[in-house]
Amino acid sequence: MKYIYMLEIRQPIGTFYVGKMYAQDILNISFVSRRKGGQGHQRLLKEKRAKEIALYCKDPDATFPTPIILSVNYDDFKNKDCPIPGVVCFEFNETKRFAEILDGQHRMAGISKSDELDFELPVIIMFSLSEEQKGYVFSTINGNQAKVDRSLIYDLFALNKTPSPYKTCHQIARIMNSDPKSPFYRRLKMLEKRENRLETISQSTFVTNLCEYLISKNSQEDEINIKRKIKLEDNPKLPLRKYFISGKDEVILRILMNYFTAAESVFSKEWNNPDEYILTKSVGFEGMISALATLIPTGEKLGDLSKEYFVKIFRNLKNHLHMSNIELTSQSFSSSSQNANRLAKLIIDSNNSLYE
Repeated sequence: MKYIYMLEIRQPIGTFYVGKMYAQDILNISFVSRRKGGQGHQRLLKEKRAKEIALYCKDPDATFPTPIILSVNYDDFKNKDCPIPGVVCFEFNETKRFAEILDGQHRMAGISKSDELDFELPVIIMFSLSEEQKGYVFSTINGNQAKVDRSLIYDLFALNKTPSPYKTCHQIARIMNSDPKSPFYRRLKMLEKRENRLETISQSTFVTNLCEYLISKNSQEDEINIKRKIKLEDNPKLPLRKYFISGKDEVILRILMNYFTAAESVFSKEWNNPDEYILTKSVGFEGMISALATLIPTGEKLGDLSKEYFVKIFRNLKNHLHMSNIELTSQSFSSSSQNANRLAKLIIDSNNSLYE
């Protein structure tokens, strides 16, 4: 038998108790009742989310400040005398599964996969809830949460002292949005707030695509490995990754400046008229970033990643589009990953016809 000391909380739904338990103890006594055939309250477990949490557990700064909410019966969580004023003591059998998880199943699944079971976690114990009350607690917690915008999350990476791919990509986004010489000067929706009609690419779109196509497939894992002083491995499929690993963010910025400045100079009409053309919209940006993963290795073989190198490619692309009667408009390239891939292929083909 084990004991737990808790604080009593009184709210309109009733009285519940707040305390802390080791993750292993919660896993030992808990179960999940998933919704099926009109019974249960929980959604299906998302394995991807559980694996992400398992990875996060390895972060030296990992934290789980929000409580795991458990529903128990009085017979399984017995009140014992407690000498501490204002504190309630309960006794429970740590070898019996009697506590239903109302909130926190993914956290517990992730911690279980990580084997980091010495975590102390805040817990809330709610006694003898009806099925209706259990469903209400779950739906209230999960239905009323406002999802945090990805642009804000990326913006907060600027506060991190530890290097990470997302931090690098965010800093580059901020520089390119604030530098008057940049082709993206005042063109990114920072924190999703649009200030003028030219801001047609969100901070989130810029950072996500730059990172995942060119620097890192798993920024969280890279950041954790940096904190743990584990050397990052290069990946030839991510041509800017080696510059990130060696701390040469200025090289990444210079290549991007050359590339997008070349696109702006060749396609000036399309670049400066986002109401009519897609080049500076999400589909255009994704297509160009995707293509860059192929263009950079070619340029490195030639020893040339200058603006002029990219200008030649975009001029060749422009000629091909003209001969094929294709315009960079929404009519030809609707907003979809398929059309982003189509644009990327056109750019890559223009590169190959010049250098292969």
